[in-house]
Amino acid sequence: MKTVGLIGGMSWESTSSYYQLINQGVKDALGGLHSAKLVLISLDFAEIEALQSSGNWGQAAKMLIDAALRLEAAGADAIMVCTNTMHKVAEDLEASIDLPLLHIADATATVLVENGIETVALLGTAFTMEEDFYIGRLARRGLNVITPIENERELVHKVIYQELCVGEIREESRLAYLSIIKGLAEKGAQAIILGCTEIGLLVSQDHTDIELYDTTAIHARAAVEFILS
Repeated sequence: MKTVGLIGGMSWESTSSYYQLINQGVKDALGGLHSAKLVLISLDFAEIEALQSSGNWGQAAKMLIDAALRLEAAGADAIMVCTNTMHKVAEDLEASIDLPLLHIADATATVLVENGIETVALLGTAFTMEEDFYIGRLARRGLNVITPIENERELVHKVIYQELCVGEIREESRLAYLSIIKGLAEKGAQAIILGCTEIGLLVSQDHTDIELYDTTAIHARAAVEFILS
């Protein structure tokens, strides 16, 4: 069994989902008392968010690189960043470590392409929805990516940072998200990417008939496949 190094804490609510999903996946595959071989460094999200807000992505990259190097020293065979947004610094991270990075957008794109999805809508932080580091990675796999209109993007971003990242689940926010999801489907989206690792805490497939792709679950499955490879 291989060991995966997790860079978490962004936020810790979604990192706990990663830990549960990866261990459950290994247990389902191997049975008995088996669990995943993991090493985890959990960062202080307040520090990361301050760097995001100020646009100091270089310092944020340094923090993730330091975490990855410590995970490598602890015996990790691959690195995972347990958040979509911080994949903005993925190229800097990959250039600084000798281990493979299990990229969340790559894992998501693979599943979408395998399932025959061509046009997909993306929900996430404003950084993820509005910049090329994520959409471009999906587009290079042949996917047509659409996003909500500006005021809807602002709402999606606000709910993530002000509610989900502090563990607040509000029904009115769920209904707002579902309304946005419905509108994106009406604009031609065959499916919706839940492109922030906290969104799955708010909406799930039980809430809509529109196909949802939860990146936390997809990324966790990629980790399980690597661990068992």
